[in-house]
Formats: sequence, C-alpha cells, structure tokens
Amino acid sequence: MTGESAPADAQYQQAMNSLAQTLANLQRCSVEEKSRLRDELDGMRDMLGKLTSGRVEIVVFGEISTGKSALINALIGKTVASVDVRGGWTRELWHVAWDGCGYCVPGLGNSEVVLIDTPGLNEVGGQARGEMAREAAQRSDLILFVTDSDLTESEHTAICELAQVQKPILVVLNKIDLYSPDQRGKLLQVLRDERLQGVIAAVDVVTTAADPRKIEYVIQSADGTTRHEWRKPEPDVAALKGRILEVLDRDGLALVSLNAAIFAADTSDRIAALRVQLRDRRASQIVISYASLKAVTVALSPAVVDIFAGSALDILMVGTLAHAYGLNLSWTHAQALVTSILKATGWVLIGEAATRWLLSSFKALTANLGMAVTAIPQGAAAGYGSYIVGQAAKYYFEHGSSWGPEGPKAVVHQILEQTDKQSVLEKLKGEIRSRMRLNPHAGS
Repeated sequence: MTGESAPADAQYQQAMNSLAQTLANLQRCSVEEKSRLRDELDGMRDMLGKLTSGRVEIVVFGEISTGKSALINALIGKTVASVDVRGGWTRELWHVAWDGCGYCVPGLGNSEVVLIDTPGLNEVGGQARGEMAREAAQRSDLILFVTDSDLTESEHTAICELAQVQKPILVVLNKIDLYSPDQRGKLLQVLRDERLQGVIAAVDVVTTAADPRKIEYVIQSADGTTRHEWRKPEPDVAALKGRILEVLDRDGLALVSLNAAIFAADTSDRIAALRVQLRDRRASQIVISYASLKAVTVALSPAVVDIFAGSALDILMVGTLAHAYGLNLSWTHAQALVTSILKATGWVLIGEAATRWLLSSFKALTANLGMAVTAIPQGAAAGYGSYIVGQAAKYYFEHGSSWGPEGPKAVVHQILEQTDKQSVLEKLKGEIRSRMRLNPHAGS
C-alpha cells in the first residue's frame, strides 16, 4: 500500500502501527509460543490485510428461521446463501461480498463490504459454532441482529451480550409482511421503547421483508372474466440498506480503524498472558531443579566447598531464570539480586543458614567422615533456602525486574507464607537420599 492510497486519518495510521507492532511481537515469540499462538498469528495477518484493503465486515446474527440467509440474499440481490424451511442448517460462517451496496472506505479505492452469515443462536449442539460466531462478532465492524417477532429471553440476552463488544448494532425486525399495519406499529413501539431502551437506539431498529409471502391477486380480463394469481412481491430491505449506509458514511473508516486497534490490543494481551504462563512453568522447573541440585551438592560436598558451591548455584539459578524471561543478567547483577533477596528474608531463614554452617563445620571436624549424618539435614536446609531465593527472583522478573510497591521484604514474606515448607523439604530430602545411594563417599 502506497502512502498516496492510504487514508490521511490519524486513527487509521495508529491502528496500522498497532497491528504492525503486534505482528512484530508475534514474530519474535519463541518456537513454542508461535506454535500456541498460530491462530492469533493468522488472525493478525488477516486483520492487517483487512485494514490495508479497507474491508468492512457486517456480521448477521439471529435465531433459527428468523430469515438471516434470506436477508443476505435480499441485500445482495441474488441467491448466495441457502434458505431452508427447517432452519438450523448454517454450519459455518459464510462470507459474501456486497458489491452492490455502493460504499467505499474513503481513501481506499479497492475496499469492499462483506456480509457474514452465522449459525443460529439456538441451534442444538452448536457450541463450537457459537464460539465461531462470537469470534466473528469481535472481528466485525457492524452487527445486524435479525428477529421476526417480539424478542424472546434468549434473543434479548444475546443482544445485550453483543452490545458489550462495543460495535454498532442494528436490530432488524424481519418478516414484517406477516403483520398488519397496527401490529407493526405496536411491535416496533415495544422493541424500541421497552425491550431495547438504553441498549439500542430507536433509529437502529428497522423493519424488512426479506422473503415476503406470496399475495393472491384477482385479475380481471377485458371480457369481464376474472382469474386468481399468486405473486411473490420483491423483498423490502430499503430501510435497512439506507441505515447501514448512513452508519458507514458517517463512521466507516473510524469503525474499521478502531476494530483493528482493539483486535491488536486483545491479541497483545493474549500474547502476554501466554508468555507469562509458559515462562512461569519453565521458571518453576528451573527453581525446583536448582534447589534439588543445591541440596544434593551441599549434602555431598566436602566442608567449606559446600558453602561456596551452594552460593554459586544460587547465582547461576538467578541468571538462568533471567534468561527464561528473555533478560540478560550478568554474574555481578545476579549476585546482587541474590544478596538483596537474602537480606530481605531477615531472620526467617536464619535457622536454615545456621544449620548449614554448623553441619559444614561438623564435616570439617570429622574430616568429612560425618557426611552420612549431615547430608540430609544440611542439604535440605540449603535447598529450601535456594527455593525461596528462586521464587523471589521469579516474582522480580515477572514484574518487569522490579519489586513494585510491596518491596523485597514484603514479597519474600508473602512467598514464605504461601510455601508448603514440609512438602518442599520432603522433596529435597528424597533427592538427597537417592543420590546418596550412588555416592561412595557419603557413608552407609
């Protein structure tokens, strides 16, 4: 798309930038993230094409047999959607170009208007198709809701839910030819002034006769004889078409731009949520792996070496966690973060620290012959401390490398309160016992 063909509209340009940025973020995702976000990636590419070409999507909703497909046929001017008297046969979304509507997005000469038919809201077993319809509503620029009588409870609920999507909605009272003039007036008054007051503006409730019933005509010949003939009137959708064009002429470009921007924002939120989910799982695996490794290393290492090895593993764990969150952290910064976390624990982990030092001293005094006695309590204490350091570092990275308003001390205490200490210690002790059986220096 050249700059000359693009609309000179600030909202449009902002939407284009937002889509391009979100698509770039998707492209930078890991292989696993891209695999999980395949639908979002396809949706973003399609939305970018939609905005670039100026494609306006009008989605048609309604219950079974209210005449949705017939309405599309009447608007298009030819039969493009199947009409079945049994109803409930729209199995997927139908996209039909509305070439004859006469609307074009300002500045985009190749723009088009597309009508999309959706499955009936009350189809039996239509959960998957209902989800498809909801996604269509979120992507749409304008929504038509078709009914053929006073609203049922399910129809009213559906309209209220669609209104939350924040898209223009036109409620179409179809099959108006089945009512007398008085009945039409009363029905419109009920819909506009009672059922939809505060939800849909009165001007956005319009009437149509998309597939009018045949009318019997009495035809008198020149010789005075008469004959009866049934004729089908032409569909009457003029009021609806006029209202659609009024909305598009007034807000078409803004609707397309806003819709694209909202779609990009929603997709960005899904990307962020999935990244947090995947990285949280990976980070949790890293923490428990390093805590177990530290427990075993401290338990089975000679005196003095156990202390330094344990500290080095904590720093290495924090650096590995930073990498999992897409951050580069130097050894010095990782060491500073570990020190900050240990200071924040205050006296809470003093027991574990004292246990490690005392048992390390005992190993030194016994020339490491007391390792069989010290291994499990010393290793478990070291591993538990490493687990708390890891959980605090996770919080730090998940919140943009910041402790936020809580501060490190409050965060660490919160983590300690939420941690099942006995469960963690038992897991670490199990790791140590299994390794001790393979270590000839650990004693019997």
